[in-house]
Amino acid sequence: MIKNNIITYIIDTSSILSGKYLIFQDCNIVTTPGVSDELKPGGKDYQKFEIMKEGGLKIFSPDKKYIRKIKEKSKDTGDIGRISDTDVEILALALELKNKGEEVVILTDDYSIQNMANNLSINYENISQKKIKKRFKWVFKCRGCGKKFKDNINKCPICGSETKKVIVEKNDLVN
Repeated sequence: MIKNNIITYIIDTSSILSGKYLIFQDCNIVTTPGVSDELKPGGKDYQKFEIMKEGGLKIFSPDKKYIRKIKEKSKDTGDIGRISDTDVEILALALELKNKGEEVVILTDDYSIQNMANNLSINYENISQKKIKKRFKWVFKCRGCGKKFKDNINKCPICGSETKKVIVEKNDLVN
């Protein structure tokens, strides 16, 4: 159960793998099942994760409708193909809690999560690496004919050439 009226921190895998010990007081700390799945049982990071669970870390699965919303938004921003299923879970949980009136902050060093969170007006903080400074929009562009695609495709349906990811829009962050 989430305690209301205090910040809820959502941690992703990068925050655990950062090597930094995260200490939380007077807040909620949550994550998703995908984060647990990405950690190797028995390893140092898994042990740290287990200690965090003993200290109050809760694991929640986001509602499927928020998973769909994140996948749709990732097509708009071009982050589809750049974010993992676990990243989608993290963002979906943040969006769900935010829509329920919670004050949410994602803790992540993952630039694609930061890009998506910024596009969704979800707060995020970095752990070890610098935060992103620009918000990007990506598309897939055919190396042959130059046609641009919103969807994550590897081969151009027009000429059969491979596609590559390119930035089509770069803006200063809106915080």
